[in-house]
Amino acid sequence: QVQLVESGGGLVQAGDSLRLSCVMSGRRINDYAVGWYRQAPGKERELVAVITTGASIYYADSVKGRFTISRSNVKNTVYLQMNSLKPEDTAVYYCAASSAYYSDIIDYSRMGAYRYWGQGTQVTVSS
Repeated sequence: QVQLVESGGGLVQAGDSLRLSCVMSGRRINDYAVGWYRQAPGKERELVAVITTGASIYYADSVKGRFTISRSNVKNTVYLQMNSLKPEDTAVYYCAASSAYYSDIIDYSRMGAYRYWGQGTQVTVSS
């Protein structure tokens, strides 16, 4: 049974940092592209960042330069380091794993590309 478990969310002030973790059990996480999504109240779920099996990385424009996605194959974990947080970053953050291969990394923005999803972790940024 494959599971993804996110952790690291919390309540912080604008300008602070958080590091989210996504731990996979039941499979090797380096066999999957892993994306971080977020969903704010009343808004659609959106891709924040993705790291492929070949270590290619994509960031949404809204987080570029502030967020960093990385993976530890030893710990079977993908991280999302979030710096300079803004109130508009407030959302539930989800990680998801995809076994699909796309030559264009932007194709990983489609939620249907992902087979496994975590339960989400809340990030709240106060102004």
